[in-house]
Amino acid sequence: MPCVQKISNCLRAALDSVDRQFTVRVARNFQAAEDFKQLVLMRGTDGYLVRLGDVARVEKGAEETRTFFRGNGVPMVGIGVIKQSKANTIEVAEGAKREMERINPTLPEGMAIKQSFDSSVFIEGAVAEVYKTLAIAIAMVVSVIFLFLGSVRATLVPAVTVPVSLIATFLVLLMLGFSINILTLLALVLAIGLVVDDAIVVLENIDRRMTQYGETRLVAAFKGTRQVAFAVIATTIVLIAVFVPIAFLQGDVGRLFSEFALTMAAAVGFSSFVALSLSPMLASQILPKDGAKARLALAVDRVFGGIRDGYLWMLRGALHHRWLVGLVFLAILVGTQWLIEKMPSEYAPKEDRGTFFVIVSGPEGATYEYMKEYMDEIERRLMPLVESGEVSRLLVRAPRTFSNFSIFNSGIVVNVLDDWARRRSAWEIMDDVSRRLADLSGVRAFPLMRQGFGKRIQKPVQFVIGGGTYAELAEWRDILIDRIEESNPGLEGIDWDYKETKPQIRVLIDYDRAADLGVTVGEIGRTLETMLGSRRVTSFIEEGEEYDVILEGERVEQRSPTDLSNLYVRSMRSDRLIPLSNLVRLEEVADSIKLNRYNRVRAITIEANLKDGLALGDALSYLDGLVQESLPGKVIVDYKGQSQEFRSAGESILFVLILGSVIVYLVLAAQFESWIHPFVIMLTVPLAMAGALLGLHLSGYSLNLYSQIGLIMLVGLAAKNGILIVEFANQLRDAGHEFHAALLEAAEVRFRPIVMTGITTAAGSLPLLLSSGAGAETRAVIGTVILYGVLAATLFTLFVVPVAYDLLAKQTGSPRQLQRRLASELEPDDM
Repeated sequence: MPCVQKISNCLRAALDSVDRQFTVRVARNFQAAEDFKQLVLMRGTDGYLVRLGDVARVEKGAEETRTFFRGNGVPMVGIGVIKQSKANTIEVAEGAKREMERINPTLPEGMAIKQSFDSSVFIEGAVAEVYKTLAIAIAMVVSVIFLFLGSVRATLVPAVTVPVSLIATFLVLLMLGFSINILTLLALVLAIGLVVDDAIVVLENIDRRMTQYGETRLVAAFKGTRQVAFAVIATTIVLIAVFVPIAFLQGDVGRLFSEFALTMAAAVGFSSFVALSLSPMLASQILPKDGAKARLALAVDRVFGGIRDGYLWMLRGALHHRWLVGLVFLAILVGTQWLIEKMPSEYAPKEDRGTFFVIVSGPEGATYEYMKEYMDEIERRLMPLVESGEVSRLLVRAPRTFSNFSIFNSGIVVNVLDDWARRRSAWEIMDDVSRRLADLSGVRAFPLMRQGFGKRIQKPVQFVIGGGTYAELAEWRDILIDRIEESNPGLEGIDWDYKETKPQIRVLIDYDRAADLGVTVGEIGRTLETMLGSRRVTSFIEEGEEYDVILEGERVEQRSPTDLSNLYVRSMRSDRLIPLSNLVRLEEVADSIKLNRYNRVRAITIEANLKDGLALGDALSYLDGLVQESLPGKVIVDYKGQSQEFRSAGESILFVLILGSVIVYLVLAAQFESWIHPFVIMLTVPLAMAGALLGLHLSGYSLNLYSQIGLIMLVGLAAKNGILIVEFANQLRDAGHEFHAALLEAAEVRFRPIVMTGITTAAGSLPLLLSSGAGAETRAVIGTVILYGVLAATLFTLFVVPVAYDLLAKQTGSPRQLQRRLASELEPDDM
């Protein structure tokens, strides 16, 4: 055992006198680095005591000095604060900043703690932008309602629904333990256009009865609300039935969007309650008593009257030429299928998150000195961005890892950007950085933007092949890389995690000779570990801090494989030093430093970035096709990171979309006590989808997590308009109206509330498209889906639902008709 290890031993004994016991402890004199220099190793033949300081350099220092970290060109020490899984990012960041302000005055002159990279900046900025969007949405919706009604008094009835529903929703969020975050606020923005819908339907019907039947505002409020109560309740249940399944999505998507879905469901539920209680009460009190309207309201009525007359003329034409409406409907379905196939797909839209990274990779086996030279050059080339103000902090670190210091061929540059309003987009800056670093031949450097759902800083394409030996995997990898080079659709920065190019020295021990000379394999291993690496042997305490004692060889004597010949091991038999070269044979080879497995299978991961115009879904489909065309059938294909999330989330959302549609249909079937009426109503869903997909296509967006959530919402939003027409047509038929007359009157009466609710919902989503700053990309995507989808649903519902009702519902009845039939068939004694 080395003498250094013996200093950790401590005598533990006791001395008992007649009356008292004493603990016996040997004093430990090694309390500083200087004390170790005096440690006696042996006595020479001349009696001289050989001390550790005579044969070794003893100093207190860093465990590893081959690393550097600079901020804006100034050497620094980086301190990272990582939140726990359930902690709030903003609260953790604010706590760290308070601690920074507390500590800074106590630091020596010239030293200070400065904020460098802060992920909460994006979150705070995005939340602030959503608050602005929420305020704009409220203002726009109320303005649209006023333009449609032409009366301040009438506008107050649906407008008051907004604050009441939002406040009640916040109470639900509090009870459920949800936070005010980007997704819950986004749900509230979208809910602005929805919460007024039911109140508008109630108000419009009250106003119609006052004008058409001359009823007082109190009677009109009572009868008008009862008349539309079924439709209001039906639409509310349908919307909640659509939102709730989203809460059952699995993984990160489920945890995040469950808050979004339940927030929407709560807001819609409260709006329905308000529309059937507070809204009619207000209408009975604040609407003009005699039904007289202001000049603006009369002008609005005349405009709507003209538009309604034109609509009825076109509807009669559509009912006489139903085949034409059917052809248009089929053409829209075909166009929808074409859009789905043509639309690019990805996990989430690219976001300018205010910070991007430059990942630097050197050749296998590159040294710290090699990488430092390139990192210095990269820093020099990027500093002009700091001087221009677009980059507020340029953080350079090598190696990239914070833990494994045995590999030095990596580095990272963190580019913390200025505020969104005072610079170019991050994508333009990243392209600029790529051009500045394109001619670096000794390393590969590529910019990367970490996205919102990413757990690590990694490229979006993470394509795994497995199933064979590592030699077979390497062969398959080379075939794929060659095929990609022949027809690359836009993959860049292609890399893989199995590289057979790491220089290695294989030590072959002559076991027989080592045994003859009395040298153990363990002694050879410890010698190589100590001299070529490092070994912890003990620790000591200085001023309350514990320090490891590490043995290692001088790095200046480890420059080439021949330096191994200068190492000696001690024979356990003769106690003599024997040259290591007498016991081992060295071979220089190249091989991979790690053998990866994925899901218990030998695997190689191919990773890549995506050029503009290539979506993640298209890239993965391209790689899947190459595997099927070029590799054996036994190859196992899998995915990691964002690619895996994209695949699993896409399947989950498709399931939820189908489940939501089925649930809506079943809910409507239970409410209408019919299988035909829900089918007529559900015909509007593909039409809304077509409008949303067209909007995404025209805007250049992709099918992603946010757009798919918007499509799920459209299932409920599209059904609302059909419910209004079908339900009122049933009421009129129950009242004895002829079928076609009931259908035309239902379409005429419900025309105004359908148009008003459709445009107010669209107005509520419009601020999402016009927003800017942090998180604007995701808000624009879901806003586009709702805007185009709702407008398309509103337009087509007015024609498709009446035509379908005319074709399919002639022989159907209604719940009230069944009640009358039951009453007529019951015997008087059964009543």
